[in-house]
Amino acid sequence: MKSFIPNKRDIEKKWHVIDAEGQILGRLATRVARLLTGKDKPIYTPFLDTGDYVIIINAEKVKLTGNKLTEKMYRRHTGYPGGLKETPAGVLLSKDPGKVVREAVTGMLPKTKLGRAMRKKLKVYRGPQHPHEAQQPMPLAR
Repeated sequence: MKSFIPNKRDIEKKWHVIDAEGQILGRLATRVARLLTGKDKPIYTPFLDTGDYVIIINAEKVKLTGNKLTEKMYRRHTGYPGGLKETPAGVLLSKDPGKVVREAVTGMLPKTKLGRAMRKKLKVYRGPQHPHEAQQPMPLAR
C-alpha cells in the first residue's frame, strides 16, 4: 500500500476570520495554530504546508487569565551586554495587542522554515476591520 502525499493542486487553502473579543489568549492560539498547520484536514502531512490563512480581528480585546497581565513578561535582547528588555503583558497588550497574539501563536508553530511559512499566513488586526474582503474569508464559530 502506498502512502498518499498531496500535490500543490490537492492542497486547498481557505481563509478564516476569528474574532478574538473575550477569548482567552492560550486557547485562541492553539486553535489558530491547528488551522495554520492544517492538522484538521484529512490531507495533513507534517512536512508540507497544508494549512489555511487566518485573520484575527479585535486582538485588543483578548483576555489573559490570572495575574498574567502583571506577572507575564515578554523578553527580548538588544545584542549588547546587559541589553535584556522586559515588558509586562499588560503594557504590551495596550501598546501592540497584535504582537501578544502573534507571539502566542508563533510559540505553538514549528521552529523551522515550514513554521516561518505558516507564520506568514497569520494576519492580526487590532480592531474589527481588515483589508482581506477580496479573499472571502469565512467566520469561524467560537
